[in-house]
Amino acid sequence: MSVKLYVGNLSFATTELDLQDLFAQVGSVLDVKIIQDKFTGKSRGFGFVTMESQEEANSAISRFNGFSLDNRPLTVNEARPPEARQDRFFGNEPSRGGGHKDSRRGGRDFRRNR
Repeated sequence: MSVKLYVGNLSFATTELDLQDLFAQVGSVLDVKIIQDKFTGKSRGFGFVTMESQEEANSAISRFNGFSLDNRPLTVNEARPPEARQDRFFGNEPSRGGGHKDSRRGGRDFRRNR
């Protein structure tokens, strides 16, 4: 069973190939993904490495947590599942459409029938 690891505190210069080579020292690496900003395309400083087994993942955590890569101490631990996001409507009710009901903001109340 594969195990996904979180790898944090990455240098912006670190590549997926660098992580692949590093984690391959302790076992079979199935996947490597460095998370990038969707607007700039630059690294956000963290990523994920998927190891083939729990034993290899534990070995990678014990060996590379605190390990200095590109002069930065890595944070390595087992990845947690993403938290559920709530829909964000910024004050507008989703079923009623846009507009501001507060006339002081300059918006028109589109919910009122005229």
